[in-house]
Amino acid sequence: MQYFSTKKLILPEGYFISSSQFPIAKDVNRLLVNCGCDSFPIQKLSLAIKNSNFFFSIQSEFKNKLCGFVRVTSDRGLNANLWNLSAEPGKNQNVFYSVLLQSTLEKINREMPGCSISVQAPVSSFKSLEERGFILDPNGIRVMGYKL
Repeated sequence: MQYFSTKKLILPEGYFISSSQFPIAKDVNRLLVNCGCDSFPIQKLSLAIKNSNFFFSIQSEFKNKLCGFVRVTSDRGLNANLWNLSAEPGKNQNVFYSVLLQSTLEKINREMPGCSISVQAPVSSFKSLEERGFILDPNGIRVMGYKL
């Protein structure tokens, strides 16, 4: 199923999305822990980010702080996997998740059409995932993991 967004989501003032500035692995780990996820060894996480097909991060312009992140790996034929989806807890968390997901799905649709998409994500992202058309927990499947 191809993804076509119904409306363009806008980040709150003072935030921007980037796919060119590599985030610092320590900052990604901080986000993951704040979302209730496990952290990863810094070197392995840095390597995983660099070896991903692409990533998106949300930054605060004023605080120079990482507020959202997702990275994508793919065989560019059948599968695309979203990893380390995370967003700073607080009033903008759902907006951050939604913008990350919309940007990611649009890029997958353009560059990797026909790929099935799987997501490794924290519970805090479930509402945004459902709003983007993801079916949570199909047929009782609960976990897909990959050790970095």
